[in-house]
Amino acid sequence: QVRLVESGGGLVQAGGSLRLSCAASGSIFSINVMGWYRQAPGRQRELVATITSGSSTNYADSVKGRFTISRDNAKSTVDLQMNSLKPEDTAVYYCRLIVRTGDYWGQGTQVTVSS
Repeated sequence: QVRLVESGGGLVQAGGSLRLSCAASGSIFSINVMGWYRQAPGRQRELVATITSGSSTNYADSVKGRFTISRDNAKSTVDLQMNSLKPEDTAVYYCRLIVRTGDYWGQGTQVTVSS
């Protein structure tokens, strides 16, 4: 059983920063992809950033240069540093883990950016 627990969401003013963290536990294999996705009200869930176990990263164009994804393989954690936040970044942010045996999601954490 795989479990993902997110933390670090909250309310911040435009231009501010937040750091999200996700801790994975359970049957986690060494080769995997971890990532962050978000879903705003009335919109589909979308990719924010992903990182492989080899530390290759991929970002949505809307967050390039502002967000940084990182991971600690020893601790099975993935973080998302979000700088220069904009009101349009407001959404529920979800952690995702993809391994050869399955695809897992966290419960989500709310990020609200006020203008």
